Amino acid sequence: MAEICNLPEAIRRFVRDGDVVALEGFTHLIPYAAGHEIIRRGLRDLTLIRMTPDLLYDQMIGMGAARKLIFSWGGNPGVGSLHRLRDAVERGWPHALEIEEHSHSAMANAYEAGAAGLPCAIFRGYRGTDLPGVNPRIRFIACPFTGEELACIPALRPDVTVIHAQKADRAGNVLLDGIIGVQKEAVLAARRAIATVEEIVDHLSPAHANAIILPGWTLSAVVEVPGGAHPSYAHGYYSRDNSFYMEWDEISRDRDRFLAWMKENVLARAPEDFAARVRLR
Repeated sequence: MAEICNLPEAIRRFVRDGDVVALEGFTHLIPYAAGHEIIRRGLRDLTLIRMTPDLLYDQMIGMGAARKLIFSWGGNPGVGSLHRLRDAVERGWPHALEIEEHSHSAMANAYEAGAAGLPCAIFRGYRGTDLPGVNPRIRFIACPFTGEELACIPALRPDVTVIHAQKADRAGNVLLDGIIGVQKEAVLAARRAIATVEEIVDHLSPAHANAIILPGWTLSAVVEVPGGAHPSYAHGYYSRDNSFYMEWDEISRDRDRFLAWMKENVLARAPEDFAARVRLR
C-alpha cells in the first residue's frame, strides 16, 4: 500500500543508483519536482525510460544522472533539440550516454507487456522504418497461426516509475485527469512506484469519463507537491509555462550557463518552491 510521505523521503527510499527509472507524463503532469529531487540526491548510472523525454530528462542527463536512455522521441516540444542530450550522445559530456530508440506504439506496447508480466511485446510495427537497423533489440517473429511477420521488443519493467497527478486521497489512491499517456501502464509495470500530486483530499470524485484512479496498492509512495509538474501543466490547476520552454533552448546550449542555472534553480531549491513558481506566473 502507498505510504504518504515527503518527497526527499520517497526518493531516498525508493530510487537507487543503477535503477531503471521511468518518469512518465504526456504533455502535462510531467513529474519535474521528483526529477529535481533525484538530481539533488546525486543518483547515478540510471537507465531512464520515457516515451517523450523533454526538458526534465535534458536536465537529468546534463547533470550526469543517466547511463542509458530508452525512448521514442526526444526534443524541446515546439522549440527544437535537447542540447544536453545531444552533447552527451555526440560528445560524451558529462559522460557517454547509451540510447535505445523505439516508436511511440512500441513503447506503449512494451509498458503494457510489462504490466501484464510478459517478457516481450508483440505488435505490428516498424515496417518501412530504419529503426531496426540501429536498434538490435527490435526483432521480428512469425505469427504461429497466420505466418504474419510481427515486431517484437522486450517488455519494459522499470525498477521504479514516477508520475505526477492531480489528487490522491488519504488511503493513497491517485486520480489522473485530462490527457492520459502511459502512466497507468508504467506504474503497473514497475516494481516500485511514486506519485506526486497537486493535493491530498478526503475523497476522490472523477469529473471526466477518461479519468483514471490508480489504487493505493499499485504505489509505494504518494507525495503532495503543489506545482510539481511545472513548467509542464496540470489539467485543472495551472497552464503550461511556454516561455520557459523557449528560454531553456538558450540556457541549455552552453555547458557553463546550464550548470549555473541548475545550481541556482535545482540544487539550491526545495520541493515547496514549485508551488511558488506556479503562483508567481
